[in-house]
Amino acid sequence: MTDSDADSTKSPDSAGSSGDAAARRRYRNFRKVGYRPVSGGGEPAEPGGSPAPSEAADAEEAAEAGSGRGTPELGTPTTQPTQGVRQDRPADAKPADAKPADAKPADAKAAEESKPAPVVTATLPPPSPWQRTPQYPVPAMVTPQPGLPFLPWWKPPTTGASNKALAAGLIAGLGGAFLAVPNNGIGWFLAGLCGVGGVLLYAGRPTVERALWLAGALAFLAMGFLRAAEWIFPLSIMASMLCGSIAMAGGKTVRGLVFGAVGVALGGLRSIPWVAKGLSKRGPIGIRPFVSVGVALVLLLVFGSLLAGADKGFNDFLEGLVPDLDVGVYVRMGFFGVVAAAGALGACYLVAAPPDIKEDAEARPGTLRLKDYGLPVGVLVVLFTGFVGTQLAVLFGGEAYVMKTAGVTFAEYARSGFWQLLWVAILTLGVIAGVAHFAVKKTAREQLWLRVLLGSLAVLTLVIVASALSRMWFYQQAYGWTVLRLLVSSCEIWLAVVYLMVIAGGITLRANWLPKAIVGTGAAFLLAVMTMNPERVVADYNVSRFEATKKIDTWYLSQLSEDAVPALVRLPAAERSCALYRLKDRNVEEDWRDWNLARHNAKASLEGVAVTAATCESSYSGER
Repeated sequence: MTDSDADSTKSPDSAGSSGDAAARRRYRNFRKVGYRPVSGGGEPAEPGGSPAPSEAADAEEAAEAGSGRGTPELGTPTTQPTQGVRQDRPADAKPADAKPADAKPADAKAAEESKPAPVVTATLPPPSPWQRTPQYPVPAMVTPQPGLPFLPWWKPPTTGASNKALAAGLIAGLGGAFLAVPNNGIGWFLAGLCGVGGVLLYAGRPTVERALWLAGALAFLAMGFLRAAEWIFPLSIMASMLCGSIAMAGGKTVRGLVFGAVGVALGGLRSIPWVAKGLSKRGPIGIRPFVSVGVALVLLLVFGSLLAGADKGFNDFLEGLVPDLDVGVYVRMGFFGVVAAAGALGACYLVAAPPDIKEDAEARPGTLRLKDYGLPVGVLVVLFTGFVGTQLAVLFGGEAYVMKTAGVTFAEYARSGFWQLLWVAILTLGVIAGVAHFAVKKTAREQLWLRVLLGSLAVLTLVIVASALSRMWFYQQAYGWTVLRLLVSSCEIWLAVVYLMVIAGGITLRANWLPKAIVGTGAAFLLAVMTMNPERVVADYNVSRFEATKKIDTWYLSQLSEDAVPALVRLPAAERSCALYRLKDRNVEEDWRDWNLARHNAKASLEGVAVTAATCESSYSGER
């Protein structure tokens, strides 16, 4: 039997089942590939017809490749079946191995194959979201940021405190605990030497500027044993701390100097984790050092008691070394020691991690235009001009002119206006600083007007300062000097120097050096006033004035400290007794740490002078 006969003998059931299987394969192929029908020259296959072998093979290969839907690569011929017709070949093309019943002769078949096949174009469908690889949102990587440190422009050191820094804190702490005393004495200066020496041990050789500020800090501490006045001591301590802080923290601008004034204190607080990190690297201390210290204390107690009982002189020596067992004393020692250690560690912290304040950065241009500040500053210039005109008349007219126009005595006139003029000078300095900082200075015209207005205001204020100083001079001519009048007059002189520096800076409109110069000259003036011994100066002047006028205020002079004693011993017996009776037997020194040069000289001056109780009356009546 031939193949054609065998095909013709197939039952209708088997033919239908094979057609169903072919339809299912085409459907699966359509589901897998997912293409849409495209226009072409092919015709649909007959219903129930069996698929071509190549099409079945393609379907089987697609089935073996997997069930995922995908989009063919660009340039790949489309293979989507459309109603039994292959898209990658002409519709009338037949497979080579297919042998239909109505096959044509070989020459006819060759003629048909020689015809050019119609071009079939395939259009790729737009990608479907269901055919893509699933895209899951990638969560953002959140890196935990460290907590912002206090003052973020001041970065902490990367390593812990070194042995030198710890030694500096220990030296300063021991010096503050055992040398600083409640009274002003040489102990404070020695404690300051310990602190400065410990800091320089860590910081190394200082620069010239730092050395000058540290020298100023020690000079203020030296006033503690050079002067006996009680009001000088707290001022000298605060000025010493200010100079020491600026020496270590630096500062040129206003912002930098404000930080420099409190830099060591802030550094002492920030140095706590730094010190803890440095100590943690050295591991646990162990108990052996504490045992050694305990054994040493026991030996000192036992043998010291035996030797003290053997000799009276040695017993007195030990009693002078060992302080009294008073809780308050140990609390004070602990407080002074902690403050001194914190200050030294804060200074070392500033050296290890200097702050980045960026003082050299270019300042922002001002926004205050000429029409904004011209009228207010001009009004002040006109007002000050009128006041200065009247002051010139007073200065040249003298006391007769004042009594004629004001109706008061010259002393009352001087006393009534001094403080007002002092405040005018201080407030005007703030006005000049504010306008100079915020004013627009782009064009030459704006710079010229700024120089003219602020320069005129500064010159007129300088004349007002001179007027205030003249009033103070006439005031002391009427009533004599006091410490307060001397200090305020010194402040007025310093303000005059400041206004001269302001005028010099206004000429070039470049005053970056001015803030530090003001602070430096202020510290220098205060140190100069303390060095000249103001109470001694006041006492000398009043004694000389008494010798000329026989007028003196002994009650006020009796309130002065031992600094004034060398001048007051020149008074006659009655006035001397009234001025010195309070200081005759006064003794505040408890041990060598309280030693004071002024108290030592006063005691030597009073040894050969008789001071007795007397009824004292002041030569002045009424308010001075």
